[in-house]
Amino acid sequence: MPPLVLWAWERPEDLRFLDSERVGVAFLAGTVRLGPEEITFKPRMQPLRVSPQTKLVAVVRIETAAQAVRNSAAAGVDAAGAGLNSSLAQKVAAEIARAADEPRVVAVQVDFDATVSERAFYREVLVELRRRLPAEMPISITALASWCIGDRWLEGLPVDEAVPMLFRMGKGQGEVSSFLRSGKDFREPVCRGSLGVSLDEPWTQLPAGRRVYVFSPTPWMKQSFQELSSQLSVVSSQ
Repeated sequence: MPPLVLWAWERPEDLRFLDSERVGVAFLAGTVRLGPEEITFKPRMQPLRVSPQTKLVAVVRIETAAQAVRNSAAAGVDAAGAGLNSSLAQKVAAEIARAADEPRVVAVQVDFDATVSERAFYREVLVELRRRLPAEMPISITALASWCIGDRWLEGLPVDEAVPMLFRMGKGQGEVSSFLRSGKDFREPVCRGSLGVSLDEPWTQLPAGRRVYVFSPTPWMKQSFQELSSQLSVVSSQ
């Protein structure tokens, strides 16, 4: 895996200008929508253009269906964990595993902001996914920063990396920023190999020696990538 990876979300992207030796692309391969008893899978619909040598990470996002949330809430049930069972976990894992079959994919990444009541289900999905994938295929997950600082539920998950998401953190942003500025590191070991940032949010004093995933709210262009490279150079020299 390259030390720098650009997220390519659901929009047309032309990344043929990248240096494939140094930069990889984590592209949204599809979205799994969880219903009360079934799932739906929406594949990527937008074109992605990369050079033949670019290493790819297939990202699958998991979302809880709004209808299931409303139905569960109306019934007085914890909406987040409603209907999430072993059968559903196996189906989700199967969809994610299929994304790994796409050409030049060197890893899969799961993006799921699991609530407390969804964690047991998520763990089951990841265990099943590990069983379905070749042993040499890495599994990456995105992680809320709080999971990496004080919440130890990631311990023992069958994943190769958890990427702390250091953007769109909401009310916890001040606490996380202060934690990192103090020179502290993430307490969860699986969170210490990488991190995620966004072009449209300031970031300084990032932990050194990490693989950096970068999100852009607009399509990637040569200019925005050059600005990113300059910013990374400044941060690395601090």
